[in-house]
Amino acid sequence: MIKRFAHLITSLALGLALISPVAHAAGDTIAWDKFPVEKVKDTAALQNGAKLFVNYCLNCHSAAFMRYNRMRDIGLTEEQIKANLMFATTKVGDTMQAAIDPKQAKDWLGATPPDLTLIARSRAGHQGSGADYLYTYLRTYYRDETKATGWNNLAFPSVGMPHALWELQGVRRAVYAEEKDAHDPAKTVHVFKSFEQVTPGKLSAQEYDNAVADLVAFLQWMGEPAAGLRVQLGVIVLLFLSILTFIAWRLNAAFWKDIK
Repeated sequence: MIKRFAHLITSLALGLALISPVAHAAGDTIAWDKFPVEKVKDTAALQNGAKLFVNYCLNCHSAAFMRYNRMRDIGLTEEQIKANLMFATTKVGDTMQAAIDPKQAKDWLGATPPDLTLIARSRAGHQGSGADYLYTYLRTYYRDETKATGWNNLAFPSVGMPHALWELQGVRRAVYAEEKDAHDPAKTVHVFKSFEQVTPGKLSAQEYDNAVADLVAFLQWMGEPAAGLRVQLGVIVLLFLSILTFIAWRLNAAFWKDIK
């Protein structure tokens, strides 16, 4: 039971690292990095993001408004979905439910891990899109033994979720320095300077950033799978209306040409 609990805790979430070198005061909200939006149109990136989501997120987080077979829209066949992205007892037409029991999750963690179907759409703010936030969040985890989970996050200080992707990124610690408060020189503030790699992960820093971008791209796509089709239909409708307007204008000119 203890090993199972430890595994579920380790898999509980999503995380983020490599931010701008600009220093940030501890506890302050950092500037969000820009998510590479071209990833949402990259089929290979979406497929890799789906794999990462199933392997690292679906243990604890569900995507209750997304069916497995909807991933045919990102170029996967039902056979590939069944073989690579589904548990043995799941059917291809089922929604993506978390492996953890909701009652056990609430007992162990204090709350049921949130559904992630619309997470990218719900996290937008004045600093950017929800994808920007997730891209930053999943790359700014660091080791913090003072926290119950052993992890902390620059984008979400004192986050209750551990770093689910730590095996890929490795273990890092945050380096802080004491500096004078710009508003009150008599005081000092704890300022973030950089990350220090403690143990390496399975991926290099660049590979990890690319993997996180793929995962966020899938979360963005999952929030509105028909977004691409909607944009295409919008362009077609605008072109049709433009042509119709031109025809109506020329017809109007032809009908009224002999009337002074």
